[in-house]
Amino acid sequence: MPDAPEQPDQPARPERDAASRHLPVLLQRCIDLLAPALAEPGSVLVDATLGMGGHTEGVLAALPHVRVVGIDRDPQALRLASARLAPFGDRFTPVHAVYDEIPEVVERLGLPGVQGVLMDLGVSSLQLDEAERGFAYAQDAPLDMRMDPTRGRTAAEVLNTYDEADLVRVLREYGEERFAGRIARRIVQAREKAPLERTSELVDLVRAGIPAAARQTGGNPAKRTFQALRIEVNDELAVLARAIPAAVESLVVGGRIVVEAYQSLEDRLVKRAFAAGAEISAPPGLPVVPDTHAPYLRLLTRGAEEADAAELARNPRSQSVRLRAAERLRPTPEHLRPGRGDAGSTGGPGARRPDRTRSPRTPRTPNGPRRTA
Repeated sequence: MPDAPEQPDQPARPERDAASRHLPVLLQRCIDLLAPALAEPGSVLVDATLGMGGHTEGVLAALPHVRVVGIDRDPQALRLASARLAPFGDRFTPVHAVYDEIPEVVERLGLPGVQGVLMDLGVSSLQLDEAERGFAYAQDAPLDMRMDPTRGRTAAEVLNTYDEADLVRVLREYGEERFAGRIARRIVQAREKAPLERTSELVDLVRAGIPAAARQTGGNPAKRTFQALRIEVNDELAVLARAIPAAVESLVVGGRIVVEAYQSLEDRLVKRAFAAGAEISAPPGLPVVPDTHAPYLRLLTRGAEEADAAELARNPRSQSVRLRAAERLRPTPEHLRPGRGDAGSTGGPGARRPDRTRSPRTPRTPNGPRRTA
């Protein structure tokens, strides 16, 4: 049950500190993968999804010569993380931004490039634990779901203004919900009587829209709908499709990027973006591949790594994590740089931001490996 509303004549509840409410997933593995690129004094890591700062704290403690730039769109997360990381002084720089803006942030800070990028994707512990944010289907709250509550449309606005076809699209594409049509129909019927405002209303509609037999397995039947709405409200997949190539462009040669994804749609985008950089981009049939078409990334993980039994016991929220990492071998070939028309490379300074209400296009995977010059 959610906490009772604050009374006007009572002081607000004290905000729990970040360290007591956040345990970073696969922390040591992330440090081990990033450390070779951060070996030189003055190396800079961009924690592109700062959250409550657990990963950044681990890096700053383990690598005392490293500076971290922490990006987050959530002002509350930035405040909590900054308090947690205050003992590290000017080795930590917080930035309020969305993580597809990495090149702009790096440029504003006067950095020619960075040695590492870390992304811990999806909804944060803070957002799940704060009932009033509306991310959790197990607690009644306003239908908000914005990672940055200072801007953008809410989940309630999506539910009350999208036509039925668009609701079906969102639930099917982002939630992989096979009963999307039934759920969307019930949402439209319900809002004709009164606008939807609470998460409990949505949970009831989803439950009613899914056949009883299908509700017996797979956990809470509302989880796919909530995931879909969260992704739509925050434009998560389109941001990620821009953020991966933008992050790679911000890396110096020898720099490394580590990404933790928690659902298949995110992991698929990361896998394709890394594969595109690790494969030869020349047309098939060439006897010798030009250097300009040689791979510019080296994969550091064999497929996606998952949490082992020890990590799961320590941190149950690591259950669905899929970790991938890559190292930058050379500058990105001109024909593959962001903004050159490749569907998987839509980021970079000055690139036009696509319509945030549309689904990101799936990036093409180049041809398989061949001999390089």
